[in-house]
Amino acid sequence: MSNDYTLAELCICAAAETFRDDGEILATGIGVIPRLAASLAMKTFNPDMMMTDSEAWMLSEPNPIGDRGVDFQQSNESWMGFSRIFDNVWSGKRHAMLGPTQVDRYGQSNTSALGGSYDQPKVMMLGARGFPGNSISHPNSFFVPGHSSRVFIDGECDFVSSIGYNPERLPKGHSLDDVDIRRIVTDLCVMDFGGPDHQVRLVSLHPGITVEQVVENTGFELHIPEEVPTTPAPTPEQLAIIAEMDPHNQRAMQIKDNPAGDRS
Repeated sequence: MSNDYTLAELCICAAAETFRDDGEILATGIGVIPRLAASLAMKTFNPDMMMTDSEAWMLSEPNPIGDRGVDFQQSNESWMGFSRIFDNVWSGKRHAMLGPTQVDRYGQSNTSALGGSYDQPKVMMLGARGFPGNSISHPNSFFVPGHSSRVFIDGECDFVSSIGYNPERLPKGHSLDDVDIRRIVTDLCVMDFGGPDHQVRLVSLHPGITVEQVVENTGFELHIPEEVPTTPAPTPEQLAIIAEMDPHNQRAMQIKDNPAGDRS
């Protein structure tokens, strides 16, 4: 292991672990760090995973992000138009990782609006788009670059954009067993929903971060095991693959100031 790694690189490796046991599933990483995480997983421990070029092709090798030059040829494996994407979504053969603006204790997320009413919000965002259907149809994970109580809020999200472990909001005919939120990776820690009654559980702390820091920056109560391990540092092999997949170092701009991965 090397101590010469950034927080973004640590988060990429931690986020890649969310895809470890997926097998042959379509992985969608929305944003730089989730996309690099999916690419890292595909190029190391889960070669059966599927990724697209975000247009119309399924790839046998993930594309690097950013300008790839005029001579670059992507590794097209087969056509992957919207109809095939939807087949994967509805059948549960997709795992998406994205970054919501709010997450509540149920794992419900908000990508739509902040404050006020939905007709007249204080801030209008991207919108729910396909997230309601995605969240009940296939596994999802979250990446949050700035862990705070403004993201992990007390109470419900201002606008609920996706299904969580809230029995009051389940669609007709569905149960909590149909909800599958795998992991939440933040700049402080890794969490999941493995606590009692799907309570958010602290899985690991990033090097140099304390339980108290995570609790202080989370608006709801966490399930905290007696022993919380440290998030593993990236290996030299992982760092090399990340650099190959992100030749323009866009990862350095995804977390404020992008500090060292080990903040002890």
